[in-house]
Amino acid sequence: MKFPTISKEYPLILASASPRRKRLLQEIKLPFRSLACDIHEEGIEDSPSNTARILAEKKAMDAYSRSKNNWILGADTIVVLQETILGKPLDHEEARSMLTLLSGKEHEVITGFAIIDPSGKVAHTEHVSTLVTIKNLSKREITAYIATGEPFGKAGSYAIQGIGSFMVKGIAGSYSNVVGLPVYALIEALLALGALDAFPME
Repeated sequence: MKFPTISKEYPLILASASPRRKRLLQEIKLPFRSLACDIHEEGIEDSPSNTARILAEKKAMDAYSRSKNNWILGADTIVVLQETILGKPLDHEEARSMLTLLSGKEHEVITGFAIIDPSGKVAHTEHVSTLVTIKNLSKREITAYIATGEPFGKAGSYAIQGIGSFMVKGIAGSYSNVVGLPVYALIEALLALGALDAFPME
């Protein structure tokens, strides 16, 4: 079945209210509309990469239930340190604990994404992994960073695209993946599915 391609009149539905994901799509000028979703992220016992993909698919399906007939994108980003998933900190102490754990170490950032076609079929799922090395952080640096408020709402308690960039010693892989959406992989998938005729868009 041939579906309409993504356009200003027929935008991609982003199953997320994440300002970081919205900014990435705005920067590449991909027409989209954001639709926040509410799913339970607990209780999935699987590998981190599969967990990210499962959550991305759940988000996309939740959005499809409320906005049919469009291409839909769901995504979920997970920070993993030595097989331990670091989620979003609930308070200052949890943020301090995560940043202390990450200090001086390499960790993995995994973003899973799922694309639902306009008929409601899961057309594509994928995960992309990036390795991030954090410098040795002093207690003062950790305390000062937490005081900015930036760690909250961020998996792993930091934002690579914000103040948190001061602690990132290096990365291996996709930068946008760490922000929350692997742009290269996403565009390749949308082109392969026929959701886009060409990119960049005119």
